[in-house]
Amino acid sequence: MNQDDPAGIESAAIAGDRYLVQTHEVLNQPEALVDYNLYASDRALREAVDTQGGQAAEAVLQVFGAKLGSADFLALGEQANRYPPELDTHDRFGHRIDLVRFHPAYHALMATSLEAGMHAAPWRHPEPGAHVARAAKFFMMSQVEAGHCCPVTMTFAAVPALRHQPELAALWEGRITADGYDLRNVPADQKAALTIGMAMTEKQGGSDVRANTTRACPIGREGPGQAYELVGHKFFVSAPMCDAFLTLAQTARGLTCFLLPRWRPDGSKNPMQIQRLKRKMGNVANASCETELRGALAWMVGEEGRGVWTIIDMVAMTRFDCLVGSSGGIRAATVQALHHCGQRRAFGRRLVDQPLMQNVLADLTLESEAATALSLRMARALDNECDEGEALLVRLGTGLGKYWVCKRMPQHVAEAMECIGGSGVMEDSPMPRLFRESPVNAIWEGSGNIQCLDMLRAINKTPAVIDAYFAEVDLARGGNAGLDRHVATLRADLADQRDHEFVARDIADRLALGLQASLLVRHAPDRVADAFCHSRLERRGHGQYGSLPRGTDCAGIIERGMVQERGR
Repeated sequence: MNQDDPAGIESAAIAGDRYLVQTHEVLNQPEALVDYNLYASDRALREAVDTQGGQAAEAVLQVFGAKLGSADFLALGEQANRYPPELDTHDRFGHRIDLVRFHPAYHALMATSLEAGMHAAPWRHPEPGAHVARAAKFFMMSQVEAGHCCPVTMTFAAVPALRHQPELAALWEGRITADGYDLRNVPADQKAALTIGMAMTEKQGGSDVRANTTRACPIGREGPGQAYELVGHKFFVSAPMCDAFLTLAQTARGLTCFLLPRWRPDGSKNPMQIQRLKRKMGNVANASCETELRGALAWMVGEEGRGVWTIIDMVAMTRFDCLVGSSGGIRAATVQALHHCGQRRAFGRRLVDQPLMQNVLADLTLESEAATALSLRMARALDNECDEGEALLVRLGTGLGKYWVCKRMPQHVAEAMECIGGSGVMEDSPMPRLFRESPVNAIWEGSGNIQCLDMLRAINKTPAVIDAYFAEVDLARGGNAGLDRHVATLRADLADQRDHEFVARDIADRLALGLQASLLVRHAPDRVADAFCHSRLERRGHGQYGSLPRGTDCAGIIERGMVQERGR
């Protein structure tokens, strides 16, 4: 400092800033996290793909991850949410059109996802590791934009349900599983690629679909595969721009599944009339709506009166994608926090080098690794459902994962936002969108209580599912004493049949944590597995992030989660 000019006036004048209008320099601000490979930079994902049988897709996933992490592609997610869909019920001449209009960014996202086979690859090419590779793509795309993943997952999940009616599957499946995206609002027979939505929920029932009042009346012959007209109101229709919808309606024999096209085969508009688009907290890029069915044509799928049983395979797939999508959201929040704290300095050193922040960041990274490991393990089970043990693991583990990981995401994103600080709550940051998105998957496809009750139903109806669970977690026996104690206590508590419904959430929590811990003990470095087991199974702290025990290798855990190299 110039002692003769303590205020710096002379220096400022010399620099051409006579009136001190340049008040500050931009210092100590992280660069935006763009132009990085979502696959190559995610060590936990790459290892999970390898251990769960997806090695053949390695090169494809590398290319896909580079595309998704580019600045231009990441911007598509922001744009699709900035400009949400709009509804035109009629054209300017007064014709009913029920057209949902989207920003071009949304269509670009849809085209990328469908061209990558995220809606169909395991059905079209059921080779080893197909579900694992598809899950890895879905995991990465969920980090870019989660809303458009809704019609992607419903199209994917519709195939197993539709196969309950072979003649309908023969007509529709080829175009449902075709690689490509056709956004036109035209009859299905004019399109080479189709998307499928869902029209299940009614206002009086919600998750209790058996309370649905929409009725189906036969046009001619009755029974599976035959044409009906549906009359009623659907309070929550997902993705009304799709070409057809799986829906539930009452017949004389009870709740039944139907396939309802947006257009009739004769080219006329099917009277499935959109009343309004939903104004959602999250999932803004995707359209959801209320719809009146005014004699809408539909074909019965599966056995009459067995609608819930018919769609159960579809629900299993959509719940699986909720698990994978929330795991991707957890990873997105984690990497943003790590990136920020790795560059931001406070009190003379980087945030990532400060002990308490290290504890929090390492804890967030553990949560992300465990969610990733569970998602990919369930994908491998789907790849091997012909094996009875794997099929039983799918039956129990998918719902457990959906319940646990989806419920963890809101707290996780909130903690990551707190690591970033005030900048993390600003709308020009990706964090507010992640936060608004965070509760969605916990509610969709069955809320937490629904998942826990389904868990109990599976255990009571098919006791072999719990045997399959313990066979899986026992593969890690002897690898961690805390896990061994956790599993032993869990066995004993499950044998006590008293008040199982009352304590169902506690049971689900412990089952999910045991499965995650087993996977980490088997496949992750000791520093990761030990820290997870100590912090999650020993009930340390009060459930807050940043309560890892003394001696945890926080720096090593954080290093696994960091984006190490930039560039595509």
